[in-house]
Order: sequence, then C-alpha cells, then structure tokens
Amino acid sequence: MIHTITKNKPTRLFILLGCFFVANAIIAEVIGVKIFSLEKTIGVSPFNLNLFGNAFSFNLTAGVLLWPVVFIMTDIINEYYGMKGVRFLSFLAAGLIGYTFLMFQGAIFLTPADFWVSNFTKNNVPNADHAYRVMLGQGSWIIIGSLSAFLLGQILDVAVFHRIKKVTGEKAIWLRATGSTLISQLVDSFLVLFIAFYIGPRVSSNQGEPWSLVLVLSICVGNYIYKFIVAIVMTPVIYWVHNAIEKYLGSDLAARMKQDAMEKGL
Repeated sequence: MIHTITKNKPTRLFILLGCFFVANAIIAEVIGVKIFSLEKTIGVSPFNLNLFGNAFSFNLTAGVLLWPVVFIMTDIINEYYGMKGVRFLSFLAAGLIGYTFLMFQGAIFLTPADFWVSNFTKNNVPNADHAYRVMLGQGSWIIIGSLSAFLLGQILDVAVFHRIKKVTGEKAIWLRATGSTLISQLVDSFLVLFIAFYIGPRVSSNQGEPWSLVLVLSICVGNYIYKFIVAIVMTPVIYWVHNAIEKYLGSDLAARMKQDAMEKGL
C-alpha cells in the first residue's frame, strides 16, 4: 500500500506541498508573537509618518516572513488540487496550530527546575520560566484571531483564485496567484489584529493593554504594505514552481489535474 502511495506522482506531490504548507503556517503562528521594526532591521531610521493621526513606522509581526509563502502555496495547491485540496490542508493546519498552542500551555504548566530558571542570567534573562511563559503562552484571543483570520483568508484566496481563472483560463498565472493573495492578505492582516488586540483585551482582563483602533489600523497597513510588496516580488517564484511541477508531472498529467481541479475540486 505505502509503495503505491509513494510511487504515485500526484499523491507524492500533494504530500510534499501539504507538509510545506502546514509547517510554514505553524511556524508563522509561533514566531508571530514578536513585533519587529523593519526600518531598524535594514539599518534605516523609522519613517514616523502621520497615519490615522498616529506616528506610522513599519512595525510588523514576525509572522509576515512566512505568511506570504503560505498564501502562495495555497495558490499552487489550488491550481492542481482545487478548492477541496486547499480546504483539507487549511483545516488540517488550523487543527495542528490549535494542538501546538495546547501543548505549549501544557509545557508552561510544568514546574520548572530551580537551576534552569536562572540558567540564562548571563544572556540578560533573569527568569527563564517567565520568558518562556510570555513567548509561548500567547493569549487565547491571539489564537482565536490568528485561526479566524487564517481560515477566512484561505476561503477568500481560493474563491478569488478560481473566479479569476474562470475568466483568464490558463493564461496570466501571476494575476490569479498574486491577485487572490493580495485580497486575502488584506482581510487576514486586519482581522487578526482587530480580534487579538482590540476585541480580546476589552473582553478579557488578562490579555494585556487594549490597542486603539488607530494603532490597529496603523499596524495593519504596515503589515499589508509589506505583504503586498513581497507578493509582487515573489511572482517569478510562482512561475518557477509551476514550471518545476509541470516537468515533474509531465504536461499531459499536469493538464488533466488542473482541469479536474477546476471542474471537480469545488
């Protein structure tokens, strides 16, 4: 049985793409707790532009490093396996993200060894257990916001992708891939911040200080501009991956899979 599975090219490709998709989604969620300055990272001064009455600079969640990759992977899987394939992987990824954070909570609950707590004082970490709790113990509203934004973004991405492909056919890969990503990322960027940092802290007292709507919009704009640029820059990568898949599957098999993805994958 396993020999049949591993020898089947479409199945093997789906496993490969699916594993990469799920891994990137989980990693993006975990590293997303960090907010970084894009300007300082590349060695320039923060812009501090006036946006919504707030000083705007590119302060982004670290998850933006991988979310554009996740949404591009969505389009590639959508191309050959249709909506059903993307939905299966999206719900699988969401379930595993939830499982990951559940395991984090279990690890946080464990009583730390005394020597370990002060083991990193030389690295400016006076209490390793507190740092562990803060970094891995993301609030429940952050998790709710992340999963809600992820699933809604995926639904929008596949819907827009298929709508564009019905109009353009096999032409303009860049339009359906980049266009669907830009639309879904706009919703994703705003929804996760709005739920996690605007609604959550106002509902639960243990979620930190609530962000103002102006701050939410400001951070959202910064995240989206970054994702917009990355989506455009990565357009050649989409074509490279498509060409690699076409060579791997063969033109006839690839054409049949893409046709099935449009006709049967809804």
